[in-house]
Amino acid sequence: MTYYIFVNNMESEKSVRKPSGKSKLAQTGLIQSLGKMPPQASELEQAVLGALMIEKEALTIVIDILKPESFYHEKHQKIYACILELFDESEPVDILTVTQKLRTKGELEFAGGAYYITELTTRVSSAANIETHARIISEQAIKRELISIASEIQREAFEDTTDVFELLNRTEQSLYQVSEANIRKNYAEMRAILREALDELVSRRNQENALTGVPSGFTDLDRITSGWQKSDLIILAARPGMGKTAFVVSAMRNAAVDFKKGVAIFSLEMSAVQLVNRLISAEAELDSEKIKKGNLEEYEWQQLHHKIRKLDSAPIFIDDTPGLSIRELRTKCRRLKAKNDIQMVIIDYLQLMTAEGGKGGPGNREQEISQISRALKNLAKEINVPVIALSQLSRAVETRGGDKKPQLSDLRESGAIEQDADMVVFLYRPEYYKIDEDEMGNSLKGMGEVIIAKHRNGSLDSVFLKFIGKYTKFADLEKSSFGGGGGGASPMEDNYNPNNFDSGGAKTFSSKINDFGKQNSPEGGNDDDSVPF
Repeated sequence: MTYYIFVNNMESEKSVRKPSGKSKLAQTGLIQSLGKMPPQASELEQAVLGALMIEKEALTIVIDILKPESFYHEKHQKIYACILELFDESEPVDILTVTQKLRTKGELEFAGGAYYITELTTRVSSAANIETHARIISEQAIKRELISIASEIQREAFEDTTDVFELLNRTEQSLYQVSEANIRKNYAEMRAILREALDELVSRRNQENALTGVPSGFTDLDRITSGWQKSDLIILAARPGMGKTAFVVSAMRNAAVDFKKGVAIFSLEMSAVQLVNRLISAEAELDSEKIKKGNLEEYEWQQLHHKIRKLDSAPIFIDDTPGLSIRELRTKCRRLKAKNDIQMVIIDYLQLMTAEGGKGGPGNREQEISQISRALKNLAKEINVPVIALSQLSRAVETRGGDKKPQLSDLRESGAIEQDADMVVFLYRPEYYKIDEDEMGNSLKGMGEVIIAKHRNGSLDSVFLKFIGKYTKFADLEKSSFGGGGGGASPMEDNYNPNNFDSGGAKTFSSKINDFGKQNSPEGGNDDDSVPF
């Protein structure tokens, strides 16, 4: 069959039925300028449709491969869509049912008429090669989509008003969508999955430490979680003033500096410089107020320069873009994963993000938050790293009596956050609510409780940490600091070993950096590198 492409729009419309939509028109314009037909496999489309109407099981083979828009001819799109509707309604699929369905929808003539549908079944005798035919059709459809994207890029690139960086972002997103829509992971047999699981168990057994994920650097927390696990979405939630950013910055520092794990943090609330100032304060153990004002003594400047050397080479990547959208986040994370092999992503914080295109508004904020949380979970699975997203809690915590410990129902604006998260962690400081002692009379001053309220792949528990306000950081407790509970070793100590986990709490070692200070430890004395405060 020979096709002719004419410059005249009306003649061209008669010669070739153009795909609908703006992108399809752009695609056709590019193809016309090249003097070529769009990629297609018309005969295979007819063969596949015919096979679907003569063999009952054929649809289950191609339903994951083909979509109505995978077909080039619109009449074939209509027929395939009709077949899918019959399948969804648990109706039989054959010549008569498809013809009747198209007739009731008023699309029979548009689909070529009853004779054409009957003729489709005469082109094949069985569905023996239908999967191969379907994959060829899908490949041709992908080519057409790429032509559409290329045509749109070409058109916009010629416009003087085009923002080139926005065009780059849209191009990358469009290509990603083509990949996601057409290249899907298939099921795997039990034998293959079992072998993979056993291989992982063997590799874990041969590991030098007990951690299978990214370490937080907090001994008792790592004992419960075995580190932040790949593809997990972790929601860290608390009321304002509890120290969410301080906790996550401490965990980020431990992972990047002590364990050399690449970490990307997207700070929507604080600037990059403010965030680094927090890191400097915690690392050099200098009062954050002094860092803010630059009011440091000479020995403090020397201490600062000596202590922050580790930060200089730490694989930490900070992005402080305000109002970051899910699309921008996904793009940046994919680039960081490909270029720098990041092992963890942190978002501070979830409620400051916007959904696709910045749509939302007060009326459907809950729906927008649901979209964001679901996208974050998809991102964690896509790049196979833990994603920690900070979140605010509702004011219901403040109106509640008692100790005001947060609950899952306090998650702000959307129940989808709880649903999508693999782990929900609450941060709670009793001292914030003027609670200085627990029921046993133990002091709670300077204590922070990490409450694991949801743990899809592990147990629920609580861990006590030391909150050092003037350094804006969290650190492990010494056993003697809190009645023997929640003890832990500092990961900065040379003899720190994640294997030192036991049922009665982790072993305790003296700390050099991530501790409350040598002067507060049972051993007493000062580190040679530090200056007493």
